[in-house]
Amino acid sequence: MELNGIKPGQGAKHAKRRVGRGIGSGIGKTAGRGHKGQKSRAGGYHKVGFEGGQMPMQRRLPKRGFKSHNLKFNAEVTLSALEQLGLAEVDLLALKTAGLVGQLAKNVKIIKTGELTRAVKLNGIAATAAAKSVIEAAGGSIA
Repeated sequence: MELNGIKPGQGAKHAKRRVGRGIGSGIGKTAGRGHKGQKSRAGGYHKVGFEGGQMPMQRRLPKRGFKSHNLKFNAEVTLSALEQLGLAEVDLLALKTAGLVGQLAKNVKIIKTGELTRAVKLNGIAATAAAKSVIEAAGGSIA
């Protein structure tokens, strides 16, 4: 193979469509732009969502609520997940390595879903009031 012999693969290159070159070409006269109107003219176009002056869809529809950007840093862990984890001491790093919370999580809260029979000590992890009572009843503690 020589450098002067390299060429694109078969069918990789094709001629650019030449519009507006007479009726025989099949795309002459209006060149596929239809008749009249803003979109038929050179330089005439509009911004995304523009509906010809009519109130655009994104402004007609009502807005409700919002989604906090801090949600990705918060995580929840259930009591049943703690039970399956089977560790005596649980902290944020242990939950991340077990895959119970995402790697971006900074704040973790234990919620009361399921049962807990073993004593678990929580370090730097919050718990709901109901979950706290279950943890302490099982002999665990929250630090």
